[in-house]
Amino acid sequence: MEEHSEAVLKRGSLGNDEGDNDAATAMIWSLEEAAQKQTRQIGVSACGATAVVDVLQALGFNVTPQIVERCVKTNLRKNEAPLPEYLLSRSIAGATHAQLIEGAEKASDGKVVGRFFHMHPERQIHLPKWLSHWIRIGAVPVATMNMQLAVPKGEEIPDAWHHQMIFGVMPDFICMTNPLEVEKASVVKQRLCSDSVLLIRKEDILIRLSEDTKLSALSQVQDDPRWDQLDVPGQVGQIIYEEITPDEGTNALHVLIPAAYKSGITVFAVKDTDTAQELLDVPELPLK
Repeated sequence: MEEHSEAVLKRGSLGNDEGDNDAATAMIWSLEEAAQKQTRQIGVSACGATAVVDVLQALGFNVTPQIVERCVKTNLRKNEAPLPEYLLSRSIAGATHAQLIEGAEKASDGKVVGRFFHMHPERQIHLPKWLSHWIRIGAVPVATMNMQLAVPKGEEIPDAWHHQMIFGVMPDFICMTNPLEVEKASVVKQRLCSDSVLLIRKEDILIRLSEDTKLSALSQVQDDPRWDQLDVPGQVGQIIYEEITPDEGTNALHVLIPAAYKSGITVFAVKDTDTAQELLDVPELPLK
C-alpha cells in the first residue's frame, strides 16, 4: 500500500473558504482524473464495494477489487428463490454503510476509518459546503442514496439504492463515480433523505408467484415488524387482485418493502490523523 500523504496534500492545497462559492468547491480528482481512475461496478449488487475501492485509492491505498469485495461481503439477490425468500434477499441485497466501514477498515489493514452521517430525517445542512469541508481536510465521502426518489419525469423508477464515492463538489453540483456523473446538489440531497424502504416492481412479484406461495411468511420476518407494518402480504394480494380484475381503476406498479440501508453520507479518513480525529469527534448533524 502506498503512503497517503500525497493524496491528502493535493486536497489540502485547493484554497481557502473565502466566499460561498469557494467554501462549496473542492475536488479530490478532476473530471479527467476521475474518468481515468474511477472503478466501474465490480460485480452484481457491488456498488458499495466499488465505492470502497475508489475511497481507498483516493486515500492513497492500492487494494484490489477482489480483496475489497471479500472484506465488504456484498449480499446477493436470490433471483431463483420463491417469492418470500426473494423479497427478503432484496431487502438486504448489496451492502449497508456499516459493511462499507468494516470493509474499508479490513481492506486497509486497519489504516482507514469511516463514520456514517444520517440524512434522514432531514438535517440542517448546506450539503456542498459540508462535503467540501471534509474533502479539503483529506477525507473521502460516499453517498448512500435511494435512487427511487427524485426520478426525472418520464424515466423509469430505478430498481435499487446506490452507493457512490463523491470525488468533488461545486456550489450547486456533486461529482460522483460509478457512474461518472455531475448531479445537482438538490437532487442528491433528496435521494440522501429517505426512509429505509425499497420499491419492488410488479413484474418481479408476479413471475415468482406460485400455488405454493405463502404470503403469511412475509409478515413474520426475522423479528422485523416493518414487514407487518407495511402490510407486504396485503400489497402482494392487491397486485394479484388487480391482475384478476384489471378494469377496477387501480394499478399498483410496485410493492413497498423494508430495506436494510440508511440514507446518508459515510466519510472516510486515514486513521491516526487530525482529520480522523475530527471525524470521530464531530457531533451528529442537527435535525431540520
